[in-house]
Amino acid sequence: MSQTTGTAERRSFSLLEIVYIGVCAALLAVCSQIYIPLPPPLVQFTMQTFAVFCTLELLGGKRGFCAILVFILLGAAGVPVFSGMQGGFSVLLGKTGGYIVGFLLTALIYWAMTHFLGNKLWVRITALVTGLLVCYAFGTIWFIRIYTSQTGAVGVMTALGWCVLPYLLPDAAKMVLAFVLTGQVRKQLKLS
Repeated sequence: MSQTTGTAERRSFSLLEIVYIGVCAALLAVCSQIYIPLPPPLVQFTMQTFAVFCTLELLGGKRGFCAILVFILLGAAGVPVFSGMQGGFSVLLGKTGGYIVGFLLTALIYWAMTHFLGNKLWVRITALVTGLLVCYAFGTIWFIRIYTSQTGAVGVMTALGWCVLPYLLPDAAKMVLAFVLTGQVRKQLKLS
């Protein structure tokens, strides 16, 4: 086997990795259906961020990014994987679409930080927290833009009160739970 063939093979995913990516995309879809509907304009409370945290902790940045991308592409194609059994590109263009796209930003940040700083616990925690904050920021900017075009102007602090502040503690709890559960799963599956 030549050097270039071996390098090309190392860049592709194994069948088992593809299965893990699919399973985590399915986990995202299932966790999207676990939600508490809240009155508009509040963003409904879902378990999507929990699934994002689990996916990245289980698969790492590169494979985790791919799983989140598969989830989003399925939803964009019309498969009802988004909360409330919704699907279609219109969901991504809606008020909460920025948070869904923000999951990819979270994955990219996690991937970059763990790649350059290592896979130490403090790096992974910092990467998830930073990624979540970027997701909040991106999603809130998106929300303000769509809300303003559809309903009327809304201030940043009002949007944060509707879309971010009520979710800080629940998302922190989901992150802790994800670290505990994925630690056990990684041991059982011997994931690296």
